[in-house]
Amino acid sequence: MRVLKTTRRRLTGAGRGAVHDGPAAVPLVLAAPAAAALVLLALPVAALVLRAPWAGLASRLAEPALLRALWLSLVTSVAATLGCLVTGVPLGWMLARVDFRGRRAARALVRLTLLLPPVAGGMALLLALGGGGPAGAPGVSYAVAVMCAQAFVAMPFLVATVEGTLNRQDARVEEAAALLGASSWTVFRRVALPLLAPGAAVGALLCWARALGEFGATMVFAGGLAAAAPAAPPAVYLALRGDPQAAVALSLVLLAVPAAILACLRGRWAGPA
Repeated sequence: MRVLKTTRRRLTGAGRGAVHDGPAAVPLVLAAPAAAALVLLALPVAALVLRAPWAGLASRLAEPALLRALWLSLVTSVAATLGCLVTGVPLGWMLARVDFRGRRAARALVRLTLLLPPVAGGMALLLALGGGGPAGAPGVSYAVAVMCAQAFVAMPFLVATVEGTLNRQDARVEEAAALLGASSWTVFRRVALPLLAPGAAVGALLCWARALGEFGATMVFAGGLAAAAPAAPPAVYLALRGDPQAAVALSLVLLAVPAAILACLRGRWAGPA
């Protein structure tokens, strides 16, 4: 960004047809669709915030059913994120550093699950981990089913972030440690892990936000097990039938979490201001 600004300053005033700073430099053919895109993104968020029952929001969120839904989503999403850290960080490191057989297929699988529609992911989970699936566990609890769905849809965010972080790092540092006699585990623990820690932290936050808001896979895979207290995203859908204000209150909480995460990650993931 600094280079671009410097280049623009050099070109400014260089003669007829020079690039000028400010809105005049933006072609209308680009500004109009860009503004339409911003309106499309901002309008639903603004409608949710403006039409929220702010006066009774605290009492709404204090209702036992909503508290149970929020608490269940919080606990399961944190547990799913911890599980993703234990498994996803090594996978991201291997994709970035180890030239193993099937590496391209593994990377493609991570990208595939990242793009897979959540409802289709829930169906896949149901076929694989349901009672009649190859890894099925009859009698599994609703909370465990929710955690599986959350981890399935959220882990690709962590793996892709860790892999991207390592791809931007100089691999020669790890190679030098290996040449000095360090074991592969020592290289990972003492060299690679400190290098990827910032990226892993960003990926974990994104993973947690995605897990907390997961709905489609949860409804398909764990919906049949839901008792009186479903997780928060399904609770929003169920509340729409009889208590729309409660659905709006829950939606505000689910909106506030990613907004707070983006504020924490300003300049790291969302880009500089």
